[in-house]
Amino acid sequence: MSLPSSPARPAGLPDRIRHWIGGEFVDSADGAVFDVADPVSNTPYATAAAGGPADVDRAVAAAREAFPGWAALGNRERATILTRIADAVEAREDQLAEFESFDSGLPITQARGQARRAAENFRYFADVIVALGEESYRVGTQQLNYVVRTPAGVAGLITPWNTPFMLESWKLAPAIASGCTLVLKPAEWTPLSAGLWPEIFAEAGVPAGVVNIVHGIGEVAGQALVDHPDVPLLSFTGSTETGRHIMRCSADGLKALSMELGGKSPVVVFADADLDAALDSVLFGVFSLNGERCTAGSRVLVERPIYEEFTRRLAARAEKVRVGPPSDPATEVGALVHPEHYKRVLEYVEIGQREAKLIAGGVRPAHLPEGNYLQPAVFTDVPRDARIFQEEIFGPVVAVAPFDDEAEAVELANATRYGLAAYVWTDDLRRGHRIAHKVASGMVWINSHNVRDLRTPFGGVKDSGLGREGGAHSIDFFSESKIVHVMLGEVHTPRFGAQEQP
Repeated sequence: MSLPSSPARPAGLPDRIRHWIGGEFVDSADGAVFDVADPVSNTPYATAAAGGPADVDRAVAAAREAFPGWAALGNRERATILTRIADAVEAREDQLAEFESFDSGLPITQARGQARRAAENFRYFADVIVALGEESYRVGTQQLNYVVRTPAGVAGLITPWNTPFMLESWKLAPAIASGCTLVLKPAEWTPLSAGLWPEIFAEAGVPAGVVNIVHGIGEVAGQALVDHPDVPLLSFTGSTETGRHIMRCSADGLKALSMELGGKSPVVVFADADLDAALDSVLFGVFSLNGERCTAGSRVLVERPIYEEFTRRLAARAEKVRVGPPSDPATEVGALVHPEHYKRVLEYVEIGQREAKLIAGGVRPAHLPEGNYLQPAVFTDVPRDARIFQEEIFGPVVAVAPFDDEAEAVELANATRYGLAAYVWTDDLRRGHRIAHKVASGMVWINSHNVRDLRTPFGGVKDSGLGREGGAHSIDFFSESKIVHVMLGEVHTPRFGAQEQP
């Protein structure tokens, strides 16, 4: 029996999504809009303002006007406001989860987790800025040197379509905490939940102009934000290709950049690992959030003695993953975000069948004749030069390959241009540490999936980005550090020009 294709519409769903500039909802200067569709019916449910250079310029002007007052506010006062933001987010958990699930196709249970994580981000950075000290250095009794940390200015934030509200909070919280004002450009495929920020910020007492939101197409609104001369720093999460483009465009202005880009993360499973725990972690790590996650363990490398058993069990579990409407609490994989992305993932499934062996999934579930649905796909015996081994698919697709020894495991783990995350499963912790140090990635988890402490740095190497987010690293990005040197003793300076000429 097939399920209806019409998604469950959340209460309070708007039919218009507008910019938020200078504390007011506004339309685009030229009146331009674009349609926003849900990924279950793929039909428009609202129109969103399509921002352009004039709208970005207005938002930047509002941020510049608000900057002196916000930057001058004490850390404790800003922390109090961040805590209020966290409270306001938590009070809207149900609505946020419903909006996020409806707009992005995330299973509702996973969307709830994203709402809670968003609130935690604000609460955490409220604590950080109160506890954060500034450095000082004494040189004997002669000199004192101290560092002054100041907000860097108007920040441009460009966020992706996967888990949009949480990833917006990831950048918003440290930017606001640091004393920056900002312009946020949400992803055009999933703008719905960003429309709740204005009410949250107003309720928490954020002054008008501190946060400005301009919706629109990346090539227009995003480009205008990247190019704006009064935006000295940009924080971007998205594809490697777009990241490269932003770097090129930012060169003339010498803009500060923080970029979390693509990933093709390996999971290395040794024969001595707890296979039940490793299997659970692999399935969750690549298929949760519909596989649309940058840290997904999408390349699973399995030691040969357990390769046959592990792949057989992985395939059996993948076939049983519950694919269904995002609003159903029983759903484990929902609808992929957009028809264009769905088509791209299906193309990779077709490519994979020419490169390797498809042993599970990779087809539309029979009970879901419409919508962007895909039964999670498992490919085995995947060669290292296969596209599904090398390229980021960003969907519920996993490539599995065997290895014979530790050296080959490291070689295969490092055999892509990406280096965001890695996962190692072994009962030998000495080996786990060796692998962690040899794998070229910004983050490694040993005997765990992606469970992250907010104090730790998040980011990658190679084509996975530059810079780090998280904890003090985020505050560093949104701040400028100035060193002040003070002489405490007598100054002994060589006296140029003091000698009489002969």
